[in-house]
Amino acid sequence: MRLLIVATAVLAIGGLGACSSPQQGAGGGSAGGGNVKVGLSISTLNNPYFVQLRAGAEAKAKELGVSLTTTDAQNDASQQVNQVQNFTSQGMKAVIINPVDSDAAAPAVKVANRSSIPVIAVDRAVNGAPVAQTITSDNVAGGALAADQLAKQLGGKGQVAVLQGVPGTSAARDRGAGFAAGIKKYPNIKVVAQQPADFDRTKGLDVMTNIMQSNPGITGVFAQNDEMALGAIKALGSKAGNQVKVVGFDGTPDGLKAVQAGTMSATVAQQPKLLGEESVISAVSTAKGQNVQKVVHVPVKVATKENVQDFMTS
Repeated sequence: MRLLIVATAVLAIGGLGACSSPQQGAGGGSAGGGNVKVGLSISTLNNPYFVQLRAGAEAKAKELGVSLTTTDAQNDASQQVNQVQNFTSQGMKAVIINPVDSDAAAPAVKVANRSSIPVIAVDRAVNGAPVAQTITSDNVAGGALAADQLAKQLGGKGQVAVLQGVPGTSAARDRGAGFAAGIKKYPNIKVVAQQPADFDRTKGLDVMTNIMQSNPGITGVFAQNDEMALGAIKALGSKAGNQVKVVGFDGTPDGLKAVQAGTMSATVAQQPKLLGEESVISAVSTAKGQNVQKVVHVPVKVATKENVQDFMTS
């Protein structure tokens, strides 16, 4: 099943660029990247999801003969600006940015733009500065899927808490918007608490502990990524998967294991390796002056205990 999703995503992306062909990927034009130097600034590598994204980017770069330099911004927007500044002085032909913050990423992108270096935004959008392309999961649709799945797990009624990601990121905003719109279809489900936990497992534990003290009647949790969901599960203890249903987002290896174990009821699975691969393909295309579609959405799908093995073995 997962293989079919990946294949569909690749085919959908492949024909989007101007003058593209089935072999051209999201960027259009020739996929060959010989002698192309690309810089990749990742928001944080202290998160398994972004480790997978890096792995996909590095694998595609090796395949295409691209010289890829990867840096870790450590969730520091100012550090990310410095990294992109360094990329420009190092003669990079394109930059891939996974923003720490969608608004705070604008200065970094402007640095590259001033040097006429095309920028690809991956996983999160950039606000306030133009990029050549934005490649993300369909986070709004994913949030809506999470709402439907949590409602199903709760039998259409209950009290729900939402653990939000890093404020200011497009992923947190879009997942939240999708979930909020989706949960409105279930009038007997009430969102009683919403609080940021910054996509972090430890913060997820702390925030969930505090929410439980103020709202002991909670029966459901939507965490905007698996790391926060895993923290919430630890805070919930024996209640996780029993009295309290938890839905995460990302489909990380640890998240899928929790779904398999039954402590996480479901996770909206992304394809971080595919995002990384496609960002490199697009970086090569833009470095060669080829046109690409402004926005590409990679599909997501719900992983539950019934189908989780399909995701774990793909």
